[in-house]
Amino acid sequence: MRRLLPMTTTSHPGGRSALTCRYRCGDACFGEVPNTSDNAYAGDIIAGAVSRRSLMRSAAVVTVTAAAGGALLGTGASEAQAAPAGGAVAGRHRPPRDRAARGLRFSPVAPNRNDAVTVPEGYGQNLVIRWGDPILRGAPAFDPERQSAAAQAGQFGYNNDFLSLLPLPREHGRQLLVANHEYTDEVLMFRDYDPENPTREQVEIAWAAHGLSVVVVADQRRTGRLTAVPRHHLNRRLTMTSEFRLTGPVAGHRLLRTGADPRGVTVLGTLNNCAGGETPWGTTLHGEENFNQYFGHADRVTDPVTAARLKRYGITGGASERKWERFDDRFDLTKEPHEANRFGWVVELDPYDPDSTPRKRTALGRFKHEAAQPRLTADGRPVVYMGDDERFDYFYKFVSSKRRMRGNSRTAHAHNLTLLDEGTLYVAKLTGDSPAAELDGTGTLPLDGEFDGGGRWIPLATAGPRGRAVSHVPGMTAEEVYVFTRQAADKAGATKMDRPEDVEPSPHSGRVYVALTNNSDRGKPDKPGADEANPRNRNKHGQVLELTEYGNRPEATRFAWSLFLVAGDPDDPATYFAGFPKDRVSPISCPDNLAFDPHGNLWISTDGNALGTHDGLFGVATRGERRGELKQFLTVPTGAETCGPIVQDRRVLVAVQHPGEVDGASVERPASTWPDGPGRIVRPSVVAVWRTDGHAIGT
Repeated sequence: MRRLLPMTTTSHPGGRSALTCRYRCGDACFGEVPNTSDNAYAGDIIAGAVSRRSLMRSAAVVTVTAAAGGALLGTGASEAQAAPAGGAVAGRHRPPRDRAARGLRFSPVAPNRNDAVTVPEGYGQNLVIRWGDPILRGAPAFDPERQSAAAQAGQFGYNNDFLSLLPLPREHGRQLLVANHEYTDEVLMFRDYDPENPTREQVEIAWAAHGLSVVVVADQRRTGRLTAVPRHHLNRRLTMTSEFRLTGPVAGHRLLRTGADPRGVTVLGTLNNCAGGETPWGTTLHGEENFNQYFGHADRVTDPVTAARLKRYGITGGASERKWERFDDRFDLTKEPHEANRFGWVVELDPYDPDSTPRKRTALGRFKHEAAQPRLTADGRPVVYMGDDERFDYFYKFVSSKRRMRGNSRTAHAHNLTLLDEGTLYVAKLTGDSPAAELDGTGTLPLDGEFDGGGRWIPLATAGPRGRAVSHVPGMTAEEVYVFTRQAADKAGATKMDRPEDVEPSPHSGRVYVALTNNSDRGKPDKPGADEANPRNRNKHGQVLELTEYGNRPEATRFAWSLFLVAGDPDDPATYFAGFPKDRVSPISCPDNLAFDPHGNLWISTDGNALGTHDGLFGVATRGERRGELKQFLTVPTGAETCGPIVQDRRVLVAVQHPGEVDGASVERPASTWPDGPGRIVRPSVVAVWRTDGHAIGT
């Protein structure tokens, strides 16, 4: 048996550095937990399942749809509807063959601390684009010693996260790359940076480094390389000074009006865009996440209702970290109390139209959006799944009331750009199928031998035509539900989760996968303890939940859930890999972003590896006899996080975010020399990986 991997010696949750917590989320994990409701907590339910299944590794594989049989047969499901997932039969889990699942046939990368992107043997890589590379006409070459806001506004932004690659049918060998730029690391961007006294120039550069980038990339198919095409007419930068339009049921409401925008319909900028999604009608979705950290002087707000609303979103304290309120009144809550309400939405961008105004879709609710990924109903209505990345917060879905119009006509395009403004917003409530007396928080197996259950989607509000909306939450108006969605979900009795980040429906099976990154507060004094639906006390490593909608219909209001992965070192008895033998999998910690490959495998990028090694990208089989087989495909450099994975037939893309973000690091004292080597400033970048023999990934 292998020895357990060494634990990282950090005082911060998971494996994050203090520097990451400071600049990425405003030290959210060290603040008071915003959710003080007494709603049930899902974490401990799953925890028991982990230990139990580890002890019973040779027993039946309990699949999601098998769980649906137990949880939902009483509501009208047939035995056929409750067939086991992936071809496995409960009680007859066949030992896997020696050959890996198709798409995962590569030698796994060993956990390491290399200051490089490390890929499997037989694979090559190249830098697609880096922070500061010029993409617009007239933008200068990157020079960190002579950077300006005007230059940055024409260059690729900072800390790339979500990535989307879209086709360009009329341009052979080219695709359209869309990237989020989540946040800025001023201490790693500016020489002699003084956090207490940033200059206006530094602040304006940071405004320009946030936002979104659209850039055409050229495909060198014989080598697998992907290179940026600067100054293409579709290239675009959206920053903190770009116009965004509020749409849907809250557009124009008094809660969104400011002195600069008395109509409440136009917002400057988008903040802290984390993961996102792609729509079937050719647009991209971008989730505004840790927007709370940019607003100052919450401690001076005297109205108790406003103060409570701010606190529920983690907006507390005096001066903000970046001190933006010194340079623009909209970041001072005492001067513009509604400005914060204009962030925390899902942004929809039309990357094919460089003159279009991106839209903030208020019908999808306001919270710390990690991602937003649609799936279509049988009659063509989009259903968008979303996670709220906070300890003890919730995951949601939006079901549109409008059908997608097929085709590429102007009429179809205009119609499809309205699909996310009308429909019903839901929040998830999970239930277990074991008596509370059998759940003592120790991981002891319930008498039924299973840790799984069912759940329902609780409606919060429904948006109709022309901005009309109806609240389903007693005591709250529809407008309040959309602007203060967290409080609405509290009232509705949603289930508390362990930082629900990316939520991805499988395009192959329809099952929905939820990355629950970690929650080191679980089980602490005065914090929620055991029930039957999320893992371990002091949960450092996180888990992945698998959810099946009733009848596999995305618009359903009932679902079944089951544990798919419980992360950590495979030698730890509390880990679980969907029943696959644990001596044949890679260790994984802190799942974050999710993606699917052409073969139906789930790919997982990590954030904050608490096993003491660098973050990476992993592929795992979701069906068949190899279900649960997890293999590490790459690792990222020192201090970096793996983001935005895209897995195509012949290429994998990752966004290497915040390289060198290590405690004590600065421009003068870099912790990493990636990607350009010693003596050069560290730069977040997008990397492409391919097989050097020209064959498909993992085959």
